[in-house]
Amino acid sequence: MTKQELLAQYSWKYDGDWSSVAKALSDNEEPGHEIITDKFITVFDEDYPESLRRLRYPPWVLFYRGDLSLLNYSAITIVGSRKMNAYGKQATELSASILADRFVLVSGLAKGVDAIVHRTAMGKKGKTIGVIGCGLNVRYPRENEYLYRRMEKEQLILSEYPSTTGVKKHHFPWRNRILAALSEGVIVTQAALKSGTMCTVNEALTLGKEVWCFPYLFNDPEGMGCNRLIFQGANILCDESPLKDLIPLKSL
Repeated sequence: MTKQELLAQYSWKYDGDWSSVAKALSDNEEPGHEIITDKFITVFDEDYPESLRRLRYPPWVLFYRGDLSLLNYSAITIVGSRKMNAYGKQATELSASILADRFVLVSGLAKGVDAIVHRTAMGKKGKTIGVIGCGLNVRYPRENEYLYRRMEKEQLILSEYPSTTGVKKHHFPWRNRILAALSEGVIVTQAALKSGTMCTVNEALTLGKEVWCFPYLFNDPEGMGCNRLIFQGANILCDESPLKDLIPLKSL
């Protein structure tokens, strides 16, 4: 058994739990013998993204469906609220439309902002990556079934969880470190003060990534996270020019 297959077996055995896989490796634990049909890439592979190696806890295994070559191009992560308002939708569509011709757009395949990012990228004939917090066979949320079906054929969906792993609340903030690491920068189109979006931003800042935010009205709870980030030093998106000026390191 190769070390890549060993990691995949540990990941299957422990439902993708990072710490459990680390302990199994350290203990040289006897692996299982599951038949794993999903394609995967591991931290031991040469084509594993260097950006993920810089994480404090790089994913041991990434199961995937779609075009893995999308990891070779410059990406921008666009994130925001699941409970998207009209302004958040407008900001998301605007940023995704402007960037889709130069960058692979990364988001979390959730409802709200994430879904708009993926849909807009494909509508502009661009490329997009979805990083999910459950197994590849689990369609969550159900309303994004059409996105899953299209993206696993034409784009790329990634998960560090085996295909049958269900939805668990703690998976999503943990997943957000991957969203931050895959891109050259993060754009926040809508965020409350307490949200998963803020977890993504914190990870991006730890990695030294640029962060851009759309401003909101004073004391607007749906955008107070954006305003707080701007106050703390994030770049403000008050017109289209910063988006148009972004230059990818690796062109599509």
